[in-house]
Amino acid sequence: MNYLKSILAFLLIQVGLINIGFSQKDSLNFKTDSPFTYSASYIGDLVTNHSGGLKTGANYLGLANFKIGFDPQKAGLWKNGYLFLNAANTHGGEPSANLVGDFQGVSNIEAGNLSFLYELWYKQTIQNFTIIIGLQDLNAQFATSEYGGSFVNSSFGIHASIADNITAPIFPLTALGLTLQWNISKQLLGQVAIFDGTPDNFETNPYNLNWKLSKNDGMTGISEFQFTGSLIKGLKGTYKVGAYFHEHNSNSVSEIKNNYGFYFVGDQQVFLSKDNKKELSVFTQIGLCPKDKNTNNRFISMGTVYRGLFKNRVLDEAGIAFAYAGFSRKLVGNETAIELNYRLHVSDNIFIKPDFQYIINPAGTDNKLKNAFVSILRFGINF
Repeated sequence: MNYLKSILAFLLIQVGLINIGFSQKDSLNFKTDSPFTYSASYIGDLVTNHSGGLKTGANYLGLANFKIGFDPQKAGLWKNGYLFLNAANTHGGEPSANLVGDFQGVSNIEAGNLSFLYELWYKQTIQNFTIIIGLQDLNAQFATSEYGGSFVNSSFGIHASIADNITAPIFPLTALGLTLQWNISKQLLGQVAIFDGTPDNFETNPYNLNWKLSKNDGMTGISEFQFTGSLIKGLKGTYKVGAYFHEHNSNSVSEIKNNYGFYFVGDQQVFLSKDNKKELSVFTQIGLCPKDKNTNNRFISMGTVYRGLFKNRVLDEAGIAFAYAGFSRKLVGNETAIELNYRLHVSDNIFIKPDFQYIINPAGTDNKLKNAFVSILRFGINF
């Protein structure tokens, strides 16, 4: 993979050629007439399990990202293309594994101590079609909820019924894939993708720089339709329905195992003040898959996010939601996570988010655990 290392080195060298300038609500991106742009961010979580779970105690964990983009048109080449690189580092404790013992994951940045290439893909748009090829995160394009992203528990990002039943290419371990998007109309988008069915693990590929494709890896396929249209006149809404299929070789290379499932995501704005300073939105996520193939065969989440709760804090957000993971084999029972948080907008580049979660029946181990009460103090900095 010497060619890959050469590309990475070239992109990093170009960072020094960028004239710095920025403007964005919650992240600091450097934008100029240069074809290269870059941004960096850091998220930290102080997680404390106050009662229940495996044991009480506290962990600190963090996630750092460094991103580089290249626009061929600004370089005097072709139009409607984009090359993107995202390198990441995760570090610190693992609160779900060591303190809470929950199934869904109280922090969506928990990954252990890793430094790795997270994304490296190229995107090209031709009329109503867009193709993305390279190292991708399935959850960047599929099964995403705009308002679910306001929460810290992992299940509000990618459904537990997907993440825990197949080797999906999601954070932190992504995989090579090909995504095709078709803008059918202004309101309707269809997209399909195919990924390596068995992403290379960090033990054999610690920095995710050396990839291999093998017929024994199988494949992961996913398709989704997105409808942009509100159920309430004058407000915005997005509704998504999707299906996925996964196949891989079992321990015996002569036997192919397959799996599949379906999901739904709904985001709906229900109130917006005339001056746009107050907004109330709701979301839901549903996942279903066959119980004879999957332990977590059903999932549902619902929540609401309110922006502008206080008169002089119009960019702050308050949210409450729950996520339910249902199991086909009730070894320890089903798990429900209830989350309440408040995102304090300190500046365009800094936020602080106090977060509280109550985990009913933590189901990440084979043992029956007491309900856990968890607090998280999250902060984010964008450079």
